[in-house]
Formats: sequence, structure tokens, C-alpha cells
Amino acid sequence: MIRPQLPLNALRAFEASARHLNFTRAAVELCVSQAALSHQIKALEARLGVVLFRRLPRGVALTDEGAALYPALNEAFDRIAAVLDRVGGGHVREVLSVGVVGTFANGWLLPRLPQFQVAHPQVDLRVLTHNNRVDLAAEGLDCAIRFGDGDWPGVEATAIADAGLAPLCAPSLAHRLVDPRDLAAATLLRSYRRDEWARWFAAAGAAPVPARGPVFDSSLAIANAAADGAGVGLLPVRMFAQDLARGRLVQPFAACVDAGRYWLTHLRSRPVTRALRVFGDWLAATAVIAP
Repeated sequence: MIRPQLPLNALRAFEASARHLNFTRAAVELCVSQAALSHQIKALEARLGVVLFRRLPRGVALTDEGAALYPALNEAFDRIAAVLDRVGGGHVREVLSVGVVGTFANGWLLPRLPQFQVAHPQVDLRVLTHNNRVDLAAEGLDCAIRFGDGDWPGVEATAIADAGLAPLCAPSLAHRLVDPRDLAAATLLRSYRRDEWARWFAAAGAAPVPARGPVFDSSLAIANAAADGAGVGLLPVRMFAQDLARGRLVQPFAACVDAGRYWLTHLRSRPVTRALRVFGDWLAATAVIAP
């Protein structure tokens, strides 16, 4: 198919003028004189056989034909600019959309993102947080970091970090907790995984205490409630290292229970892209899995 030669300068002149609805501002943006810009638009109108602008006392307005042409050109120039940005600097940039459980995002990934960006500028990372319930296909994600046992249908999962759970609370509550049995007098904040507290008491060698506190859908919410003195939360200690270092949270007991790991997951039905391979290799090299 032979394509007609496109009058690109005239199309750029039209797009800028339609966006500003002002020939003077459009000419300044394109670094041409207003007379040259008007000439390009008149040439485009002559070629198309339609009038694209109505001249007004102040500025211009699009005709119906101009209004029909503008969105297509605006989108086309935006797409061209995006592609040029991706291939700039001698590297082809590749977008990678990553769903990340909020606890891992705040406690581990976000503080290290500058390191990843410096090491891998060719990957344009898009981070979307979730509460550990994610649908890769429906949400258009290339991969997701989630917490659990690594067994999700249709998904390839690679362990990237351990996450031992231990009770954390506000300093104002910590002095009352000398023995695990003292937790019987405290409000035990719970996640939707109902057996975690029972498993922790078993790991601590103590009789279980009924957990009757409120249920939360994320560890971040539990941590905030615990820091505010609402109770004791069973949380992945590594993900709240900064809160522990600052004294916002306290770990009254050393015992931890292994209730799962953090995993990088992607659909088996989709090929592994170069960006996903780079991101996965970086996680494997920087996150920590206990031997």
C-alpha cells in the first residue's frame, strides 16, 4: 500500500493551534512566526478541502471538521513522544506494571527503588499497591508481589523474602507484656488469616489466647492501629524495621512464626519480558531468603 506523504509541519501547526486555541501561543511553542503558522494551516485546509478554524475577535475556535481531526492528531503526537522518550539515551525503555502488597511496598521496596532506577534506567516501573488480593489478568499487571505460601493457580511464583511474624505494639503497652500469657489481657489485632495467632503461641511454647480483636485486611492497617495503642498486632518484623528503629513500635517477645513468604508472581500463560527478568533478578539479588 502506497501511503500519501503527510504534511507533518502543517499537522503540528494545526495540533498546537487547536490545543491552545490561539495562533500566537502555538507559534511561540513551535518557534515559528505567526505568519508562517497561519500559512501552514491554510495549506492544510486547502489540501483537505475544509475549514478547520473559525477566526474570532480573540483567538480561534474549531469547526466541526477541526474538532473531529484534533483528538486523533493529539493522541498520535503523544504516542510518538512516548516512544521517543522510551528510546532516548541509547536505551529502549520498557514499562513494567507491578502490583505490590502494601506492607512489602512500604517496608522494603519503596526505600530501595532509587537503587533500582539507577541500576536499570531502561525499565519504567509502575507500582500499584494491593492488600494481597490481586488479579494479574484483570488488572493488566505484568507481575505482582504478594504474601503467602506461593501456591496460586496459573501463576509462576519465586520466593524473594522471608517474613517471620511477631507481636508488635506501642511502647505504652510493651511494659505490660513480660510473658506471652500477658497477651490474655491485651487486644489482639487480627488479619483475615485466622490461624496466625494460634501458630505464634505454638512457636512461643505458650498456651494459645483467644484472639477477639478487630480484623484488618492489611498489615499496614494493623501496624497503624498497634502504634496508636489499639492493641497488639502480629506483623512481619522485617517490614517494620524502620518503625522499630524509631520506637514507634516495640517487639516485646523474640519468638517468630513462619506463616509465609513474599513472592514475585506472574502468569504462566504470558512470556517473561526483558523488564520482568531484570526486575526479578534484582529482587533475587537484594531481598533475603533464610537458608
